[in-house]
Amino acid sequence: MPPPSADVAVEGVTDTQGFQMPDILTINDIEKLRTKAGKLVAGVAAKADVELFKGRGRHAHKPLAKRWDNRISYESANRQHSSIKAAAQYLSKPGIISLGGGLPSEQYFPFDDFSIKAPAQGHFSEEETLTHGEVLTARKRDQTTGRSLFDIATAFNYGQGSGSPQLLRFFIEHTDIVHNPKYRDWQCTMTIGTTSAVEMVLRMLGHPGMCLLTEEYSFAAVVEAAAALQISSIGVAVDDQGLLPDSLDHILTTWDPKKHNNAPKPYLLYTVPTGQNPTGATQSFQRRKAIYAVAQKHDVLICEDEPYYFLQMQPYTGQDAPDAPPPASLDAFLKALVPSYLSLDTDGRVLRMDSCSKVLAPGARIGWITAPEQLVERYRCHADVGTQGPSGFSQLAVFKLLDEHWGHSGYLEWLIYIRLEYTKRRDVILGACEKYLPREVVSWKPPMAGMFHWLQVDWRKHPLAGKLSVTELEERIWLKAIEDGSLLIKGSWFRADQGTVELGDKEQMFFRTTYAAAPAEKIREAIKRFGNSLREEFGLKSVRNGVVVNGYGSL
Repeated sequence: MPPPSADVAVEGVTDTQGFQMPDILTINDIEKLRTKAGKLVAGVAAKADVELFKGRGRHAHKPLAKRWDNRISYESANRQHSSIKAAAQYLSKPGIISLGGGLPSEQYFPFDDFSIKAPAQGHFSEEETLTHGEVLTARKRDQTTGRSLFDIATAFNYGQGSGSPQLLRFFIEHTDIVHNPKYRDWQCTMTIGTTSAVEMVLRMLGHPGMCLLTEEYSFAAVVEAAAALQISSIGVAVDDQGLLPDSLDHILTTWDPKKHNNAPKPYLLYTVPTGQNPTGATQSFQRRKAIYAVAQKHDVLICEDEPYYFLQMQPYTGQDAPDAPPPASLDAFLKALVPSYLSLDTDGRVLRMDSCSKVLAPGARIGWITAPEQLVERYRCHADVGTQGPSGFSQLAVFKLLDEHWGHSGYLEWLIYIRLEYTKRRDVILGACEKYLPREVVSWKPPMAGMFHWLQVDWRKHPLAGKLSVTELEERIWLKAIEDGSLLIKGSWFRADQGTVELGDKEQMFFRTTYAAAPAEKIREAIKRFGNSLREEFGLKSVRNGVVVNGYGSL
């Protein structure tokens, strides 16, 4: 028979009388916190008790978040929770026989078990996984037999839009350990990835005709999603540390609706603070505090998209420098991270978005939002009758890996491992740029986090500058690189304001590269090919098959 379909229930435990709720949660506190809460029992379509997972009352001394009634859209304000999902609360009544919800019987799920082979804690490489990897198996009725808190019968059935309590608990604890939010009523709810989550937040907080603030070069999918909702994106100037607070303040202070199709003053900022896509910029702690102060001054909500947060790296010191050493401890790793906007947020004006895509696998389609209860509740209303929760297959696999296999310490060790791996990849592409790119016409700043390297090309030195527009020159260089066997992404595709006219000599040209996927030798070869393409386009000396070429082709 299936595990009980119910809200989260707990079973009483003992030996917790001496445990005091800590002000700052650490990994060492998790077991005691869970023991005090009682054994988690969550069946099909169970709702999560977020306050229980936070440690009921542990944040009671903190202030409540600001209310955002005046920012919630008409669509979101009129959304109600799924009435059928709400009925699931009565499934916990002893002896009740449900003929209500259309939950398929797990007898007819054609999956009795499934297994994944995962790295053992501390042995994370592919080679080590082949020899030291551990097989994690989920069965249909592990909850009924007491083998696990989560099984196929529950995970593969319908669930709540917020995701399963089993996995959501882990994400809530992780958020508490890493960020320790400063207000009382913060909550988490799962998403099916940040792209979907941002689109949903725009529908929750936006309306046609408004403007969204973001980096002047921003994540293209967000700009495109906003445009489809008739929301215009306004680019805020950036430098090598990302958003400039003075530019943000100037835009808001001098806002004139008449210059923006009668759009009201913006109240929503979307930013990728760490390893920003596409520029690779990382906002310093001081920069984040300054941006947050501007947001407070103008009452702006911040959508903090942080898929690369744990891929923060040590400074690049040269292609011959030794590999960066790992941090001395998990605590040292966490303390070395640039504090998040969520950790600074005293008002409840930050909606933080985390994702498994860059640190586990994008195909899992699992992420989570942390925000004030009011906004999380609105998000759940959208999800319950829209995207629903992440795939049950994915949730069960990720639960087996993170909660049962690695635990919080193992997950942080994995994050350290991939940070060091991506640091090596970053150093490869920077070394290749130093060796192969013509510094007369291309420049860059070493990224401090993430997966992207942003190259600026001085189009003014192109022989056809003045005869062709910057857009035409960019297209020409891009196609030349493709012809020579190297695919980069045009910087213009990331411009926040796609309607901006040509800016003449102020126009800039960029190309985005990534060091995330290709092996080291192919990264070097791709940069070498791009360097040759630039030399030919700009009439500089180039070497092809041992032959010196000096030409840029013809118009």
